Amino acid sequence: MIRYIRRAAAFCLLLLVALLLNAARIQVFQADQLDDNPANRRRTIDRYDQPRGNILVGGKSVTGSKNTDEQLTYERTYTDGPLYAPVTGYASQTYGTTLIENAEDDILSGTDPLLAPLPLWDEITRSRQPGGNVATTVKDSMQRAAYAGLGGRRGAVAALEPSTGKILALVSTPSYDPERLSGTGSSVTDAWRQFNRARSQPMLNRAIRQTYPPGSTFKIVTAAAALDADVVEDPHAETDTPSPYVLPGTSTTLPNEARGCEYASLAEAIRVSCNTVMAHLGVDVGLDGMVKAARKFGFNDSGLRIPSGVARSNFDTDMSNDQLALSSIGQFNTTATPLQMAMVASAVANGGDLKYPYLVDRTTTRSGTTVHQNGPRPYHRAMSPRTATQLRQMMIDVVEQGTGSNAAIDGATVGGKTGTAQHGIDNSGTPYAWFISWAQAPNASRPAVAVAVVVEDAAAKRADISGGGSAAPIARAVMEAALRG
Repeated sequence: MIRYIRRAAAFCLLLLVALLLNAARIQVFQADQLDDNPANRRRTIDRYDQPRGNILVGGKSVTGSKNTDEQLTYERTYTDGPLYAPVTGYASQTYGTTLIENAEDDILSGTDPLLAPLPLWDEITRSRQPGGNVATTVKDSMQRAAYAGLGGRRGAVAALEPSTGKILALVSTPSYDPERLSGTGSSVTDAWRQFNRARSQPMLNRAIRQTYPPGSTFKIVTAAAALDADVVEDPHAETDTPSPYVLPGTSTTLPNEARGCEYASLAEAIRVSCNTVMAHLGVDVGLDGMVKAARKFGFNDSGLRIPSGVARSNFDTDMSNDQLALSSIGQFNTTATPLQMAMVASAVANGGDLKYPYLVDRTTTRSGTTVHQNGPRPYHRAMSPRTATQLRQMMIDVVEQGTGSNAAIDGATVGGKTGTAQHGIDNSGTPYAWFISWAQAPNASRPAVAVAVVVEDAAAKRADISGGGSAAPIARAVMEAALRG
């Protein structure tokens, strides 16, 4: 009898061990797999059971959370949603996250280990901290000036602090209200469908995710390449460029919109925007030299993050000389984001030293304790200090005596470059209006801001589109806001 009891006990013990091993297998070894199973809603429920941390502009929150008393308790809210959508992105219970809401999700959702009071605290206690906050580098006055200046037209503005790389404004219009995507249900899916079907593409972040032919604004890059390579030793000396200029290896002539470009100097070619001179100089620098110069400004960098990913600005690395000539004036396959062209202006303003652009100043706990602080980082030496000094004066002449007069600010030193980029089959599309610039306050030791503006309003009359007419006044308003502090 005792023998049978022992056997039964041993069998029960074996079953118990098997149960414990199975429980360990499920709870330890398969925990991550079960957590990630789409059928497991617990993680989603846990994610929304507390308010999300906030995104700050100038110390004030531009986001919030509201209690819905539903299973997914807290929904994201936005203050001035369309104004700040290109900065914040959206945090949707249905469609996920984008931009800062995505790049800083661990901080905002409270899952970042840096928020815990002790190392491994959350792993040991299986707990989650209150969502932390993300303080941006954006200045509210500059963001509003850019948004108002664009006035709902298709376009974008990017503004940088040249000495640090801080992004002071990042605007894309037409925009959208990210709060309409926050929750669940038919209203959210209807809004998603509406935004994505709109011809104006309001959810496209034109400032960092859309590239355009930069047109004549790219001539600043070509000028930097020519000066650094000593292709041009005296920017005020005549060049040997005829007008019109025949593209190398072809019978195609390149015209000028401006007058007086025949044998014009580099300085004059920048001031009145001569296509012929700049195309010729690009060919003289050569493909390798132009590619090297473009890369120093950030072109062809597919890894740029601010912390969200930025679309790659392109300068082809394999071209014939006629294609190189066109690329050197911002045409052919040359494309750039507005942020990239703000980086070009910033490099000139900062003596040739280009800083890495960044949008997040610091992250903090819910109570305000700093978790991580960002700061200036070197990106590239885009040109020599001597070349930067020469280009600064050329850009000043564009505003004071040339095509960029609409960007002038009383009492301030302003440098700029206009651009009207052709595109479409046989250049039949409405041109993109560009303006890049920088501004320095009286008695200041260095420029306060560098700006790039692009306007691509398909509803405008072709003759009314120009960098000096459409884009320069927007840049001026942003620069004025920067100089006011």
